[in-house]
Amino acid sequence: MDPHNHGPRQQHQAPGPAGPGGAPDANDLSAVFDSGVTAGGSAPGAPRAAASDATAPGDETAGRSAYRDPLISEAGTGATARVAQVVAGDLLLTVNPVDGSEVVGCPPARIPTVARRDAEDRAARDRAARPAPVTGHPFPELPVLERAEETDRLVKLVSRGRSVRVTGPAGCGRTALLDAVAERCADLAPDGVIRLTGHRRTVADLLHDLYATVHTVDAHRPGPNRLRDLVREIGAVVVLDDVEFGGAPLESLLAAAPECAFVIAATPDVAAPLPDSHLEEVFLPGLSQEGCLDLLARVAGRDLSEEESAWAADLWFASEGLPLRFVQAGALLRQRDQALARPGAADLPADAPAGDVPPPPAGRGQLPSLAEAAAPADLLASRLGPDAQEALRFAVALGGECPHSSHLPALVGAEHADAALAELIATGLVTPSGARYRLAAGVLGQLTEGGVETGGYAQTAATHYAWWTGHPSVPAERIAAEADAVLAAMAAARAAGHHECAVRLARAAAPQFAAGLDWGAWERALRAGQEAARLAGDVAEEAYFHHELGVLALCSGNLDRARTELEASIGMRGVLADRQGTIVGRRTLALVTDRAGRPAVPAPVRAEPPAPAPQERLPRTERAPLVPPTVPIVAAGTAAAPFEDAAVTVLTPRVGANGPAHKRRFPYLATRRNLVAAGAGAVLVAVLGTVVTLGATSQRDPSTPMTVKPGGGPAARNDDNSGLPADPSAPTTGTSTTPSTAVSGGPATSPSASGGPASGSTGTSPAPGTTGTSSAPSGGGRPSPSHSHPAPPPPTQSSPPASPSPSQSTTPTPSPSTTTTPTGTDSASEPAPTTTGTDSGAPSASDTGSAPAASDSPS
Repeated sequence: MDPHNHGPRQQHQAPGPAGPGGAPDANDLSAVFDSGVTAGGSAPGAPRAAASDATAPGDETAGRSAYRDPLISEAGTGATARVAQVVAGDLLLTVNPVDGSEVVGCPPARIPTVARRDAEDRAARDRAARPAPVTGHPFPELPVLERAEETDRLVKLVSRGRSVRVTGPAGCGRTALLDAVAERCADLAPDGVIRLTGHRRTVADLLHDLYATVHTVDAHRPGPNRLRDLVREIGAVVVLDDVEFGGAPLESLLAAAPECAFVIAATPDVAAPLPDSHLEEVFLPGLSQEGCLDLLARVAGRDLSEEESAWAADLWFASEGLPLRFVQAGALLRQRDQALARPGAADLPADAPAGDVPPPPAGRGQLPSLAEAAAPADLLASRLGPDAQEALRFAVALGGECPHSSHLPALVGAEHADAALAELIATGLVTPSGARYRLAAGVLGQLTEGGVETGGYAQTAATHYAWWTGHPSVPAERIAAEADAVLAAMAAARAAGHHECAVRLARAAAPQFAAGLDWGAWERALRAGQEAARLAGDVAEEAYFHHELGVLALCSGNLDRARTELEASIGMRGVLADRQGTIVGRRTLALVTDRAGRPAVPAPVRAEPPAPAPQERLPRTERAPLVPPTVPIVAAGTAAAPFEDAAVTVLTPRVGANGPAHKRRFPYLATRRNLVAAGAGAVLVAVLGTVVTLGATSQRDPSTPMTVKPGGGPAARNDDNSGLPADPSAPTTGTSTTPSTAVSGGPATSPSASGGPASGSTGTSPAPGTTGTSSAPSGGGRPSPSHSHPAPPPPTQSSPPASPSPSQSTTPTPSPSTTTTPTGTDSASEPAPTTTGTDSGAPSASDTGSAPAASDSPS
């Protein structure tokens, strides 16, 4: 490590001027060094130890002073947390860093009246929007060279109410051009000129910044609709630098402020406006060779030699005339002049006019090479002072964000380290960005490739900002102004693996961003803290960040996202048995539910058990009869009768949550169990009824002969009125499915009624005259006559159900029948003996014979 690379300093707080609660005032960080103790904890002039020497690995508390240690702990745990109330639209937000913020409906009397700022307040706001002045090495303000034509064009377009988009590469002088245009347009609009920065800002953030510049805020952030109404009334020239979005978001920004003329600056890699946009485009090229040589001479503070002019011409060709490259080249020439130790060169101020510094002696000193001049960050950094080098390392560790000059003494560990920022600006390594300073374009990449040591700087910066943001004497508005550096320290600590440190910083800074009305920074801090807590395995902190994200979504009007975040937080806190946090989360979720107009969690539809009936109306339990009573089934939509002593099954349709009240009187009747029981009961009743009916019809005396009542048609019935049909082809009701085999052979003795000859056939068909439970086959071998009219039913022998002992009976039944019809058809049948057996194992034979049928049909 070189003598100027001392590593990150351990941040300690020495007793200084007391602030609220007896703590030192963190607004004036220079008071830290008034007692003669540096930030490193040693007296002035003592060696500043590196982080590896002061803190052992894995011991983050080693080396801290006894005074500052409790303060950091309190800031991280929320013991010194400040509770603030903010009116967000029609909601009242109470920022509580301990258990989580709470949101309730805001009473109308608490909503403040929107008022415009007066002239003095507007002037203070405009000064705050410009880069803060720095102390130390004075640097002369450079004129805007060769930009008169572009300036006149922009002023003319703005005076006509047109919006303009200035596009140019990084380092071409866009910010200087916007400053020149803003100076000339100060009196064009009623609300004057409003300066905004688009660096890491969304459309919603810019709209609120535009509103807050013209109107007083007073802990009030209007809702989205009210905010657009107020912005629509603003008439100003809006100078927007470093915008990072285009296309539809840019068009929505322009449409939200129709009375404003925008002058927007962006790099070519930003999305272009929409094709039908009314935004004018102005491209900003580089300077000419003469303009670049003039700029180089102004920065160097003297005239250029012939060798330096030739070197500058080569640089102009390589850099395409970017002014930033010649500002850095002029800084290289000044450092070269100081290295030559010319008489009087070190005593001259940095802004000395040209001609006051004599040229270097011939043959002494070498100009930087063209490659070094094209990427001069490493060479410039190697020639800086020790404090400036430390400040530069912090800027690299924070991703290009430079800490405020008031923080540098505590970070660097030197009493006058606030002058280091001015030295960085003079060398062109740092450029203004809104009200803050950042590393110039390309410097971060060049230093990272050069291998600048930044180990431990991110953790030191995060620890410092966690202490500062949690200090009770620092107002929320100032913390919001330092949001870029705080968020950069948070991201750097998480990327370096210091997740606990990042969580502490997010927990301390996020509530202050909310109270300071910078909700874009609030959301970024919450998401960074939630990710760091997840990586650290801290479920309690992760639940807190989820809750805060839900509150932010609720205040922004995104109810679905608020529901998701709050449910996640409630689930985590329920696992941790955090009763107070769970109560706060459920209250906020109830408000989300109320504003959404639907239940927070869909309640499952459950069938309530029926209310117990009075004891005297309960049916008496008896043995089930042989034939159960018929269960009446009431169809859907039919009014059910009052409950009787007998159980009644009522089938009702399933009624949803939105059904009428009269259909939901007995929800238990529509349950699946009752439906299944009713269906099973209906099937059981049908089966039992069929069995009983068959048993009743089959119980006859086997000695009673079956007689057939002659009849003239198919409707003829038996004498016993048993309901048997006269048609022999009709099946007989019974449980027997025994087939009977009838064999008839021989040709018919006479033609059939239809005039065709009869033919013998052998077939298998059910026996129409057999009734019983026997399943034995029966055979017959006599011919049967064929006739045109339905014959009377053949003799049927019914037998009782099977008995334990088999029995067999053969009963010939004569059934001669002669029928004379108007068509002249005579039909006769001979007796057909039928043998029926009741034994299922013994075969029964049935011989049926029929005489040939004679049919005479008059022609």
